[in-house]
Amino acid sequence: MSAETLISEADFKLSMRHLAGAVSVITVGDGEDRTGFTATSVSSFSAERPSVIVSVNRASSSWPVLQRYGCFCVNVLAADQQTVAQSFAGLDGRKGAERYGDAGWYHLKTGAAVLERALAVLDCTLETAFHHHSHAILIGHICAIQIRKSIGPLLYWRGNYHQLPAEAERRSLEKPLGQ
Repeated sequence: MSAETLISEADFKLSMRHLAGAVSVITVGDGEDRTGFTATSVSSFSAERPSVIVSVNRASSSWPVLQRYGCFCVNVLAADQQTVAQSFAGLDGRKGAERYGDAGWYHLKTGAAVLERALAVLDCTLETAFHHHSHAILIGHICAIQIRKSIGPLLYWRGNYHQLPAEAERRSLEKPLGQ
């Protein structure tokens, strides 16, 4: 019997809940034709040509909008932005442009929405998308970056949102760059 037949979808999802991850909101589109989703599946890809990898379910409402516009913004959420994460995860029933209602937004180079007070912002053009099973694996070239150093990240672990303890946050601010 192969390993593929031994692992259930439920067991896989349970195991992935043990990975702590930064919470990001991926924004796509413009005006009333904008939407987005909450993601923990964001990773650096290359520093040589600054780029990231993001995974998106091709059944989501964000996928066709992303294909039309060819750009997106990774908004890495700060510790105090849990309500934004919940809205973009669809937990309050909002869809599309309604998800943007409780926060301030502006634009950088690509025109994708940038969240005010996000911990970090990566404004990206879509370089390529690989289809694998239900998802598209996006590679986005980073066109603009903004970073806010005065607050910690919002994390997701075991099905709940978490924040780093204040002590860990203070120590990270004390370290010189490059260490």
